Amino acid sequence: MIELEFETKNCWDVYTDKKSKTAMEKLAVGYMDFLSRCKTERETVEYVRGALRKAGFVESAAGDFKGDAVFRVAKGKTLFAARKGKRPLSAGFRLVGAHADTPRLDLKQRPLYQECAVAQAKTHYYGGIRKHQWLARPLALHGVVVKKDGTVVPVSIGEEPSDPVFAISDLLPHLAYKQADKKLSDAFEAEKLNIILGHSPAEEGKKPAKDKGNGKSPIKHKVLELLNARYGITEEDLYSAELQAVPAGAARRVGLDGGIIGGFGQDDRICVYAGLMALLAAPRPEHTQVVLFWDKEEIGSEGSTGAKSHFFEYCLEDLVAGWEPRAKPRRIYEKSKALSADVHAAMDPDYQDLHEKLNAALLGYGPCFCKFTGHRGKVGANDAHPEYVAWLRSVLAKAGVPWQMAELGKVDHGGGGTVAKFLAVYGMDVIDFGPPVLSMHSPFELSSVADLYATMLAYKAFLQS
Repeated sequence: MIELEFETKNCWDVYTDKKSKTAMEKLAVGYMDFLSRCKTERETVEYVRGALRKAGFVESAAGDFKGDAVFRVAKGKTLFAARKGKRPLSAGFRLVGAHADTPRLDLKQRPLYQECAVAQAKTHYYGGIRKHQWLARPLALHGVVVKKDGTVVPVSIGEEPSDPVFAISDLLPHLAYKQADKKLSDAFEAEKLNIILGHSPAEEGKKPAKDKGNGKSPIKHKVLELLNARYGITEEDLYSAELQAVPAGAARRVGLDGGIIGGFGQDDRICVYAGLMALLAAPRPEHTQVVLFWDKEEIGSEGSTGAKSHFFEYCLEDLVAGWEPRAKPRRIYEKSKALSADVHAAMDPDYQDLHEKLNAALLGYGPCFCKFTGHRGKVGANDAHPEYVAWLRSVLAKAGVPWQMAELGKVDHGGGGTVAKFLAVYGMDVIDFGPPVLSMHSPFELSSVADLYATMLAYKAFLQS
């Protein structure tokens, strides 16, 4: 008998057997470790690099892809990996593309100064944040400092129990009456997102006579002393640094049942992790498998490591040269299928009025197809073709993976962008597909343990198709 009506399935009702529950828990534990360790795009790519090497993938320099499982890294921030399938490359590939960057606070080029008996660092926010969420919470510093001789010094302060953390101060309610009367967008100024780094002055014999522009600054000098002792860097080295202020601390289980994972940067590192695990779990594909982890998605996919760059094209050209020299890249694109692996906004139980409920995503109901992004009249959207949606439905039905389909909020209220439209220009089929997330772009995002598992299985089925 044909089922005329369709209802989405709750993943917790689908994965009830002991084997699935064990696999789900193992994946969640691994993901939480990954999320806790990887808070920048560089750290994320380095993690993926290690996992691929362990799985037998060979890292290749530009113009040189050798072997059946290869990968390449661009500037430490973007990664392309490919594995041969049973069919030739000219038959097309299956691509899962996600982004490794996330909204955060970047330290300015000249960040350090001293005011009111504390040393501070000026910041410039990256991507779409709600500024007030970054106040009065423990922060860590992650990133790199590059010296004049080219030495790259990794920095991570605030994650170990013995480490100090940092913070941005907030007004006490007694002095915030005028602030409370302002619009939220005006009440919190970007130039006041300054991080407290220190308070005690340098020893008397080490105090500077004068720091131009700031007057006497023994507290700032003490901060520089400590950075020099720990990392061998000077203030000038900060001009060639890439330091990010991120929430301190590990990812945690949320709720008495532990069914939710809370942590920073799940948009879009949950898709990076699910894509990586799916690739490693699907070793004998029908078509060539490709995974791409980009940088810069949160600021429009710009720059040499974003999806607008030609890195993907160059990698495919080299792959063709190494695997099938007579193939034409443009024909390969046309025969290929892709998933823009990005998270979707789950319907918030306290703000349901911002969604059109019939087309809203729910936490725990599996990865979510978003047929188009853009805003209002689908401006700036990749609108996936129905033939492709039907094909994907068939793939997931055969794999027994639950899924849902939704839009990002009500038509006149929602909207957003992903890398999908940058893949669509090559002529391949592509759609946005990833797990729903609550508190997206906040310092503590929430995802479902069950959605993570279903998403990994969905990506695996796609890569094996």
